[in-house]
Amino acid sequence: MATTTSTTAVGTSSIDVNSIVSQLMTVERQPIAKLNSKEASYQAKLSAYGSVKGAVAGFQSALQGLNSPSKFNTLKATPSDSSVLSASATSIAVAGTYSFDVTSLAQAQKLVAAGQASSTASIGAGTATTVTFDFGTISGGTLTNGVYSGASFASNGNGTKSITIDSSNNSLQGIRDAINAAKIGVTATIVNDGGATPYRLVLAADNNGVSNSIKITSSGDATIGSLLSHDPAGTQNLVETATAKNAVFKVNGVSVSKTSNTISDVIQGVTFTLSKEAATASLTVARDTAGISGSISSFVKAYNDLASTLKNVSAYDAATKQAATLQGDSTVRTLQTQLRSMLSTPVVGTSGALTNLADIGITSQKDGSLAINQTKLDSALANNFGDVASLFTSVGKPTDSLVSFNNATTATQAGSYALSITQNATQGKLSGGSAAVTNIQSGVNDTLNFTVNGVSASVTLTANPAYTATTLAAELQSKLNSVTALANAGISVAVSETAGKLTITSTQYGSFSSVAITGGNGATDLLGTPTQTNGVDVAGSIGTATTSGLGQVLSAVNGDPQGLSVIVSGGALGSRGTINYSQGYASTLSKWSTSMLASDGPLASASNGVSNTIKDIGKRRSDLETRLIGIEKRYRAQFTTLDSMLTSMNNTSTYLTQQLAKL
Repeated sequence: MATTTSTTAVGTSSIDVNSIVSQLMTVERQPIAKLNSKEASYQAKLSAYGSVKGAVAGFQSALQGLNSPSKFNTLKATPSDSSVLSASATSIAVAGTYSFDVTSLAQAQKLVAAGQASSTASIGAGTATTVTFDFGTISGGTLTNGVYSGASFASNGNGTKSITIDSSNNSLQGIRDAINAAKIGVTATIVNDGGATPYRLVLAADNNGVSNSIKITSSGDATIGSLLSHDPAGTQNLVETATAKNAVFKVNGVSVSKTSNTISDVIQGVTFTLSKEAATASLTVARDTAGISGSISSFVKAYNDLASTLKNVSAYDAATKQAATLQGDSTVRTLQTQLRSMLSTPVVGTSGALTNLADIGITSQKDGSLAINQTKLDSALANNFGDVASLFTSVGKPTDSLVSFNNATTATQAGSYALSITQNATQGKLSGGSAAVTNIQSGVNDTLNFTVNGVSASVTLTANPAYTATTLAAELQSKLNSVTALANAGISVAVSETAGKLTITSTQYGSFSSVAITGGNGATDLLGTPTQTNGVDVAGSIGTATTSGLGQVLSAVNGDPQGLSVIVSGGALGSRGTINYSQGYASTLSKWSTSMLASDGPLASASNGVSNTIKDIGKRRSDLETRLIGIEKRYRAQFTTLDSMLTSMNNTSTYLTQQLAKL
């Protein structure tokens, strides 16, 4: 606003309305300045709480490396020569050193057909021809230039696979594509050898091993037959360029022969892949102590970072006489007190001698931080690895080797609990009443209808007049385990034979485990009058709790130790020793971290309280701003009126002065 000025004969008189109102409003705005200062202090608190949350989250992440029993069950398989073999180990492996002496690697058979002038020209008259592939073992005889003489062929009993060649696909390319599309265990390719008839069909078995050699028969067009028919014990129209071989090797001096170079059933819990023939190497299976040591170091660092953050946001600097943002804050003090208490409390329920962090070389320093005596930690990991696991994670250690810890809940209390078993879990099964008929004929006795664990399944066996009871059991097992409905439900079966009688057993345990025959033209021939036996659940007691069984899992439902469950893999009835359950530091601290970071936890409550205060300050400031607008308007009106009055009085004064001058 422009300055209002009045002029008289004797001088000037003016009122600077803007300046006066501005100075008055500065005084009126002092409460807002105080609110702004208060808001800044609360924003600093909110930022400090954010730093604490970040430190707790980092601490929680570091605990993950120590809070799972599986982390302590990790084993490493290290070969002395990686060019000979590679390997991995699971938690059920047995630590030790294994010697390997590899004689030969597993190899798939390869066959090459006679050359053709064209890969697209028709072969034969296009008459529908059935080409059947069987897989088995070639024995005896001699192999000269890719052709056997005096050999025999025995099917491996996994069933034959067939394709049809007719006028739509009777070229070399058509035959190749038909074989590959059928996914019968053979891969077909065409190779151009550059000769007069360069296009040659190459067949390679998909699976290694001597039991996967190929036999091919055909029925239909003779020209197709002369190209593809191949009987290692008879007429051979293809030439063998690679002989099927097993992997032959020794482990700790024990001779082994396998159809694959990747093997998982020789050393418990160890899967290894052989990659070099006529070579030796050793394989060391050991616990991953280095990984656990690294996780413990990360835990100590994360704790120190958290402790440092809590200290920095709440400390008082005597030198500068400055208090940190959260100095005296009750939430921070609670966190510090709880942390120190948990770390100084011995772990209850461990079965070994290690009960606190000092036992493995982790001690508290004068400034409240933790330090590691690496020599002592390495010694504990080397000599008491299982007890170190109990010190950090929630672990249940049964004294019975056929009992394993399954789970526990937040309600489970640490301690030692007696275990008694009154009933072992069993599997549902269906046992044949008479020896199975092994001559399986299409449309006569090749179909069976079942329910396994309540899920319906229907199978059609591959017709074969020469099954043995063993190969028939393998065929039935393969067909049942290939049923989509069963696979989708996670259901599988095992089929065995004793004195020619077939037994079909669900691989699951418990009262839901059952196998029943519901029909099929092969029901009587294969099973006679079968006996059905349903599975039962494990039953027993854990401590003083009431329990329930589901399959092999026995769980404590109510009482002590509520929520604890174990897996009972058979064994004698009656007392089965004890289960020592401990909640280690990582487990306890992880639960604590989760509760601190929860949406209804103390940090969230404190932060929300500060945020609400900031919102309230903002509302109060907004209300004051609105009121100040009215105050400033009133001041301007008042001083503008005063200015007008003074102007009028000045004008009157000027007039009177002029009139007096005329007298």
